[in-house]
This record gives sequence, C-alpha cells and structure tokens, in this order.
Amino acid sequence: MKTIKFLSLALVSGIFLTSCSSDDNDAPEEINEEEVITTMTVTLTPQGGGAAITLQTRDLDGDGPDAPVITVSGNLSENTTYNGSLVLLNETETPAEEVNEEIEGEAAEHQFFFEIDGALNATTAYTDNESDYVSEETGENFTTTNPVGITFTLETTDASSGTLTVTLRHEPKKPNDGTKEDAGGETDITETFDLTIE
Repeated sequence: MKTIKFLSLALVSGIFLTSCSSDDNDAPEEINEEEVITTMTVTLTPQGGGAAITLQTRDLDGDGPDAPVITVSGNLSENTTYNGSLVLLNETETPAEEVNEEIEGEAAEHQFFFEIDGALNATTAYTDNESDYVSEETGENFTTTNPVGITFTLETTDASSGTLTVTLRHEPKKPNDGTKEDAGGETDITETFDLTIE
C-alpha cells in the first residue's frame, strides 16, 4: 500500500514537472525580502553646538508580547535648528546589522516621513535625496533627486509639546507630496516620540 502511494506520488510529480517545463523561458520572479528592523535611533544635533538629543525605539522580540522600549534623551531648545540623522539596526543578528546600507542601496524604493502633531512648534525638511546614494543594482549613483530622509533638519520655534512620528515606507510612489497618504507603499517601521520644546 505504501509503495503504491509512493509510486503514484512520483508519477504525479513527474507529470507536474513535465507540464511546468514549458515555462523555462520565463524569468523567475524577483523576491525582495523586507528588512528586519528592531531598533531605530534618531539623533538631533543642534547647529552651532550643544548636546545632541537621541530618540530611540527598540523592539527585540518583534511581534512578540513585549512592547518596544521608547526613549527620548532630553528636551529640545527654542528657536534652534537640529541636524537629524537616522540609524536602523537589526539586533537579532550578532553583531547587529546596520540596515541603513540596504536602504541606501535601494534609495529609490524607500522614504522616511516625518509628522509633527499636537502643539509642537517645529518643522522638518529633507537634506538628502536618492542621488546621494549608490544603487545596489548598477553601483552608480541614482539619477533622481527624490528625497530619502536618512538625514533631515528639525527647526523649533516657541516652547511647546507634541509628537514627532517617524515612518519608513517601502516602495512608495515617487515623486509624492511628502505625505504617507500620497506616497502609499508598505510601512517598514514607524514610531511616535513625545517631545517638549523649552
């Protein structure tokens, strides 16, 4: 009985393989696995000097039961422009893998979005674009100037409190109007930080 089942399975498998052989000329579908990101660190360094402010979200168990650990190292100063930079890590690897390299190599397929809510008196602006990075496919710089957002500025005015949400989208529409709603795509990571300007 077991032998018959095995032979039947082998026969069906052979037919299946034979019937699929006519598709040999079709190129295999490219698989682009999403990045594993456990940690996002936003560093805000005041122009003209001073202590940097660090915003971080760290979620080592991914979809597990533990909530991400969110930290903000201090308050922002009034009427100050900060140079912002983002570092993404996959800390499930040892040593930790820096995901920035993948994003830089696929800059045309990624964009960070910055949303300020509440009464926070601040604005953000991109300071990088795709042409700042090297394509993984060709080894050359990208030719378009669509923003990426690994670096940016955050400018404060009066004392206030509110939130800054930082979101990385994979395969957004480019160009877009600077909003997630217009860009679409899939969210790789997003976090909201409570900020105070004093």
